[in-house]
Amino acid sequence: MSASTHPKRAGVTALLASRASRPHRKAWAAVFAALALTSLLLGAFTLALASAGLGHARVERYADADLVVTGDQNTRFTAKPWGSEPETATAGLTERVRVPWAALKTVRAVPGVRAAIADEVFPAGVGGTETTGRPWVAARFGPYSLREGTAPRQASEVVVGEGTARVGERVTVRVAGTDATYRVSGVAQGPRDAAYFTSAEARRLAGHPGSAAAIGVTADPGTSTSELYARVRHALDGAGLHGVGHRTDGDSAGLRVLTGNGRGGAEFLGAAPARSGMLALLGSVTATVVLIALLVVSSTVVQALQQRSRELGLLRAVGATPRQLRGAVGREVGRVAARAALTGAVAALPAYAALRALLDARGALPPGLELPLPPWLLPAPLLTAGLTLLVARVAALIACARTAKVRPAEALREAAPGNARRITGLALLFLGVSSAGTATLQHGEAAAAAAGAAAVVLVIGCALLGPWIAEGAMRVLGGPLRGAGGPAGHLAAANTLAAARRSGAALTPIILVTAFIGVQLSAGATLTHAAGTQAGDSARADYALSVPGGLPDGAVERVRDVPGVTAATGVVRSTVVLARRETGSPRLDRLPVLGVTPENLTRTLDPGVREGDIGALRPGTVAVGRDQARALDAEPGSKVTVRFGDGVEARLTVVAVYDRQLAVGAFLFSRDQLLRHVSAPGPGRILVASDGDGVGAGSLRAAVPGARVKAGPGPERVEPEDRALGDVVTFAAVGSVGGFTVIAVLSTLSLIAVGRRPELTLLRLAGAGRDQLRRMLRLEAAAMALTGLVVGAAVASVPLLAFSVATARTLPHLPLSQALSLVLAVGATTAAGTLLPSRAALRGRYPSVGRQGPS
Repeated sequence: MSASTHPKRAGVTALLASRASRPHRKAWAAVFAALALTSLLLGAFTLALASAGLGHARVERYADADLVVTGDQNTRFTAKPWGSEPETATAGLTERVRVPWAALKTVRAVPGVRAAIADEVFPAGVGGTETTGRPWVAARFGPYSLREGTAPRQASEVVVGEGTARVGERVTVRVAGTDATYRVSGVAQGPRDAAYFTSAEARRLAGHPGSAAAIGVTADPGTSTSELYARVRHALDGAGLHGVGHRTDGDSAGLRVLTGNGRGGAEFLGAAPARSGMLALLGSVTATVVLIALLVVSSTVVQALQQRSRELGLLRAVGATPRQLRGAVGREVGRVAARAALTGAVAALPAYAALRALLDARGALPPGLELPLPPWLLPAPLLTAGLTLLVARVAALIACARTAKVRPAEALREAAPGNARRITGLALLFLGVSSAGTATLQHGEAAAAAAGAAAVVLVIGCALLGPWIAEGAMRVLGGPLRGAGGPAGHLAAANTLAAARRSGAALTPIILVTAFIGVQLSAGATLTHAAGTQAGDSARADYALSVPGGLPDGAVERVRDVPGVTAATGVVRSTVVLARRETGSPRLDRLPVLGVTPENLTRTLDPGVREGDIGALRPGTVAVGRDQARALDAEPGSKVTVRFGDGVEARLTVVAVYDRQLAVGAFLFSRDQLLRHVSAPGPGRILVASDGDGVGAGSLRAAVPGARVKAGPGPERVEPEDRALGDVVTFAAVGSVGGFTVIAVLSTLSLIAVGRRPELTLLRLAGAGRDQLRRMLRLEAAAMALTGLVVGAAVASVPLLAFSVATARTLPHLPLSQALSLVLAVGATTAAGTLLPSRAALRGRYPSVGRQGPS
């Protein structure tokens, strides 16, 4: 029978647990705080991950359509990992893959189809406002209706959104740089930034003859959506149709038929790729949070029980069996952990709500991405609460394992850390440094992952080596403490050196918070600073022109003819997908890129060419950033393969290699080539360099009527698609884990201070004054904070140096304000955790040892 089932043993175990929890309630309060915060963080990030996993594009335009036929907005890459079966990686496409016109006839012939209508989507400028153009007939699929007026019946008529114009007025519409005048025939409910044309006029303005953006389908009465889906899917498969622009050699899965929440994917093309990136980012952050939380929880529980090692040893010496000790400790920890875990699980819901509010406030979510939180998902934090409870009990059993196993006669003897712990710690330090070295050979996400892994491994290694780090640090600081602190300094040096094991436990959370926050803040700041520096170095333009609805034909040439203009460069933005192998596994990376007109490019936008000739950039060629060229083993004259934003794969000749990749992107394309694969290019942009004589905004507007001219436009710089999302998630992770580890520092130091009350009381009885003891504690806190900051900075500097060299070719950068905030937070927390719990032992004139019991 186990201790839990035998009546006598169970009674002894319950008695020990209940009697021990009361006098040690202050120690368990620190454990409670750490466990509750762990449960809160794990629960909040679990809800965020689950919500992102259920995320989908919002259904608006096709809310009343039963089905939507669209192109396959995914590209795929299959490779065979080492010693495994082939795997396929998938990445979303941000440029629209169009539907061939033949698909409309095929769908209309399907039995049960009540109506099948081709839709178009194209950017337009109405009265200087950026809008989206569509055929009015497709508006029936969404919650749009006429407020006044009539539907457009002629090519010269348009329906506009509320507040744009009145019925009967004439408005100028710019599409693809061409202006035309339309009469407003009606005003529609719904979004203001929409303009509706006749079907024929919308197809003409879209500029894609022979294809449609999507096809909306409604079912006959009595035909279910699932039945109609099967019929339409079978008809399209039988016709062998593929998306326009997509490859047809097996890379494309043909056309897609969307139902339910999937219909929103035909409208918000960026939602699915953003959701995938969000899942990867949240997964990485959650894994780091879990690892740090478990490390801190284990350290806090172990420290709480180590304060009672003599008490447990005494119980063992008077006859308590190992099973009784383990059972009592397990029950005691279980009671505290259960309450803490449930408290954190309940608080996880408002914490998740705060994270969502932060994402919305910062505009970090792309348009149209819905992150649902159904009621059945609300109990998810209870699962993480169970994990927190399990970790606490395992840590407790490990902490009392040594005392429970030794013979009763040896139970009161304090054991020093063993060689196994030292060897393991040194091995982890070696692995951490090796991982950091690996990061210098990588680039992009691979370098970031290797650096992050190095930081975590180094922190764990320092946690194992805490006693030896503390002993070495105090030997170094002992001289200054004795010299500057007088009798209090001698006491501080002697105490910290004698209690190296205790000091090592206190150092672990300080090193952790310093290293984690340092890595998280400095990694982003280094990239931002390096990219800003490169962008500033590449900026040469004096003016920038933007035109809603796109640049008219010949606009760049007309700007170049303006007197005083020395160079004009047309710029367009898009994304490409790069297929690669990582340890044999397939990877698809989506990268922001620029398309430019190469004539006199370095006068307006200088990418820092180091090899080749950027002026040779033409369709069929590409310029590559230096880091990307190193990864692809590319040089001028070699070939690289990329997939454009619409999924079309191209093998291009490298004409130049440039330095400023963080500013202008990993690839530079000819603007004409990139425009072929951009479904909605948005406002056209021209960068202008002048000789300073006679060139002004007026002359540039005269060359391009309707253009917006900005003097001193600042640097042209690409931004990752998930930049805002990454900033918010990193901020949340740094704030939550930073606050969590700060509280862990406070809890650990408080536990140590509580255990030192008899020691402080004895010092007072021996003649030490209260001022001397307070000074001693301040010096100990200063030494502890300084050691933790130095070691934490050293731990952070190893992966940061590798990461910054690999990705930015610069030293790590951390803003001074952030560095000072970190130092002040660690110093204040260390002082509070050391001094506040010791006030009781320093209070009164004649302390009594007999009054000092366990707390």
